[in-house]
Amino acid sequence: MKETDKSEATLAVFFDFENLALGLGGKKEGFFDIKKVLERLVEKGKVVVKKAYSDWSRYGSYKQSFHSAGVEMIEIPRRGMSGKNSADIRIAVDALELSYTKEHIDTFVIVSGDSDFSPLAAKLKENGRHVIGLGMKESTSELLVTSCDEFIFYDDLNQPSGKMPPTIGPDVPQKKQDAFQLLLESVEALMRENKPILWSSMVKETMKRKKPSFTEAHHGYRTFSDLLEDAEAHGLVDLNVDSRSGTYVISGFSSKTKPSGRRPKRKPHPPRKRPAVAKPAEPEAAPKLPPEE
Repeated sequence: MKETDKSEATLAVFFDFENLALGLGGKKEGFFDIKKVLERLVEKGKVVVKKAYSDWSRYGSYKQSFHSAGVEMIEIPRRGMSGKNSADIRIAVDALELSYTKEHIDTFVIVSGDSDFSPLAAKLKENGRHVIGLGMKESTSELLVTSCDEFIFYDDLNQPSGKMPPTIGPDVPQKKQDAFQLLLESVEALMRENKPILWSSMVKETMKRKKPSFTEAHHGYRTFSDLLEDAEAHGLVDLNVDSRSGTYVISGFSSKTKPSGRRPKRKPHPPRKRPAVAKPAEPEAAPKLPPEE
């Protein structure tokens, strides 16, 4: 796999909020954390569409958090005596419209546990889209789970997966601590997604998605490679060098308990050969005249 073969996924996220609120009814926290959901989804790619459907007059306490997260809130008032709304139909129509008109959107996320979305998931897959479901464990239909390409349970979002990242030492300055923490979270996210090779550019893209304001210069580094080298020197990650491109590849979290101060050497690029410049010909010496008698 070449480093240039990495194209990030483009996501459209649809929240069936009424269903989520019902699923949270019996839980201790009783509050849906939109920030936690989006932090997990940006690990999978660039989120370009975020829509939430509900009768928002009944869930006014959530408006501020959804607005702050940049989610478009679609008002679906309840109808008649049944107390039902048409959120599932609106989500299906909007999602299918996007799948037909926006070819660059390759991943659709259905945040609900309702089995009524199973036909939508099947149709999106038929259109060549990757479908991710997200819902509560106790209230999610098994039919919806099996209809998606991948399903994430809201209850598991805070659960660690795989190898735990190392601890950042207290002697590290705060500016560097922030950069290292974001780096470790991004590496953990990519490992959770089972990425075969963690290119340095891929890690930086993930860090930018998780925190769009990130720049290595703000944290005191001239280049992103300098940040990676410093992270390895502090015993946080292990680096290798790609033999073809000469760029860094993160092989995982460091197993060292103490920083070694060692930095790997990248493959130097061969110096450019300058074309040979012909030396100007030396002027011929004037012929010597015989001495006058």
